[in-house]
Amino acid sequence: MASAPSPARDTAPGLSDAQRAPLDTAVAELATGTRVWARLTLAQRRKMLQRIRAAVVSVAEEWADVAATSKDLEPGHPLRGEEWLSGPYAALVALDAYIETLGALLRGASPLDGLKVDEAPGGRVRVHVLPTSGIDALLLSGYTGEVWLQPGVSAGEAARTAGLGQLPGAPEGGVGLVLGAGNVTAIPFLDVLYELLAFNRVTLLKVNPTQDDLVPVYERALAPLIGAGLLRIVRGGGDVGAYLTTHPGIEHVHITGSVNTFDAIVWGTGDDAVSRREADDPKLTVPITAELGGVSPIIVVPGEWSDADLRFQAEHIVTMRLYNSGHNCIAGQIVLMSSDWPQREAFLAALRAAYDAAPARSVWYPNAQARIDAASALPGAERCGDGTRVLIRADAADATAMQTTEYFAPVLGVVELAGTGQDFVDAAVAHANAELTGTLGANVIIDPATQAQLGDGFEEAMAQLHYGTVAINAWTALGFLTPTCSWGAYPGGTLGDAPSGIGIVHNARLLDRVERSVVRGPFRPFPRSIGAGQRFSVLPKPPWFVSARTGAAVSEGLTRFRMDGSLLRLMATLTRAFGA
Repeated sequence: MASAPSPARDTAPGLSDAQRAPLDTAVAELATGTRVWARLTLAQRRKMLQRIRAAVVSVAEEWADVAATSKDLEPGHPLRGEEWLSGPYAALVALDAYIETLGALLRGASPLDGLKVDEAPGGRVRVHVLPTSGIDALLLSGYTGEVWLQPGVSAGEAARTAGLGQLPGAPEGGVGLVLGAGNVTAIPFLDVLYELLAFNRVTLLKVNPTQDDLVPVYERALAPLIGAGLLRIVRGGGDVGAYLTTHPGIEHVHITGSVNTFDAIVWGTGDDAVSRREADDPKLTVPITAELGGVSPIIVVPGEWSDADLRFQAEHIVTMRLYNSGHNCIAGQIVLMSSDWPQREAFLAALRAAYDAAPARSVWYPNAQARIDAASALPGAERCGDGTRVLIRADAADATAMQTTEYFAPVLGVVELAGTGQDFVDAAVAHANAELTGTLGANVIIDPATQAQLGDGFEEAMAQLHYGTVAINAWTALGFLTPTCSWGAYPGGTLGDAPSGIGIVHNARLLDRVERSVVRGPFRPFPRSIGAGQRFSVLPKPPWFVSARTGAAVSEGLTRFRMDGSLLRLMATLTRAFGA
């Protein structure tokens, strides 16, 4: 590990000496910070997290407001709650989970102690990580989460290795560069925490220009790390990122972004990139991890659904696509449904109605409008709602473009496959694995009667779905927001082929050799969730649904409850939730 690296003066010719100087200083200061972190005890590290938590509480309202305003969600907009959930709420629940993990290690226990550990298909060890408390079970009623470890990992090994960088003798990770995401405001914050706790790596965070307005919030929320020399935050565009990825003081790179940016970092651009690939000679000389998105399927298993089921699940799918205006790596993009389903046309009508009815909002992410325009020119495409949304109904043979292009915008495709029952499930899983770009997240919707009929065959099919997060009657966003779940591509990404990235984040129990996370939810909301064979939930409609009338108030209320633990506030919030 270089303690006082020489600046990379021969790189990033677009930067002046004056622009390079503060970047060099930041890297040098972080080299000193690595020694500070190494000397902190577990108790001191846990105290550091508690101080960060207090800082997040103090800036939470500003965080949500600045984030919402930067995305054109003015006060009173029904979707402002998104910025509470995907900002300070996500930060707080992650901090609480990490604090609990370090507390277990301090007691000489494993972070797995007290959790149910059993076997998933294929002999995999499965750790049940949601709910872990009565509050979790209430706020996310009916939802559960599991982390599946890679084949060959035993329960004993899982318990011994849980803790990663916080275990005795864990190596120092040096100085890392985090190239922050531009779409979801909690991502840079969470990536910094995972680098520090999983790998003992201090961080230089380069914020995406779309998040520049959040920098003062990040600086206050993460002030304890900055004050201890464990974090530096810088602004800048691609030229700054290019300079830092080749800086001799940077020992690891983590990026949340596009596969094109990943390839430019690893291989360069133009003819140089081609020759480097041919010679297997990457431009990047340090390890890299990445979360790069992908085209996420929504597998709709045919069954006998009521009209209420059709409407609810249509709103569910529309939420997967339109949350954050579709500017999400977690967004569902391709609906895979059965051409032999008698209710096919009724469901498509419900889907179109929900797509049209969702609250209007701007398409704010750079270059998203151009991708919408390109999608609207595809066969089977039609503009929906206020004209910013595209729905594409295509034959599987005509679907190549929308199955291989992550639009990162309000573009939803529908592809029909033959079959019913297990035949359809197996065909849809094979299609998703083979035809859709990426391995980040997959969503599956199945009614309880059909799932019971399929039995073990359904679970075996889910094991064959090669995605880093699988959501059954839920949205993969639940896996993203659940800090004890992992988030990242299915294992197997390489420098030369990483359509959804390499490695994982979040994983607050600090589990080693993770394969995937699986989240499950109720097919029907309350009160239709009552009855034999149902997965019971007290939620009438999840507050993250874009169709939830009280979603903004409930999302804010849940965050404020996480801030102060007020049971009176919680009761008032849950009362409002029943008005969704």
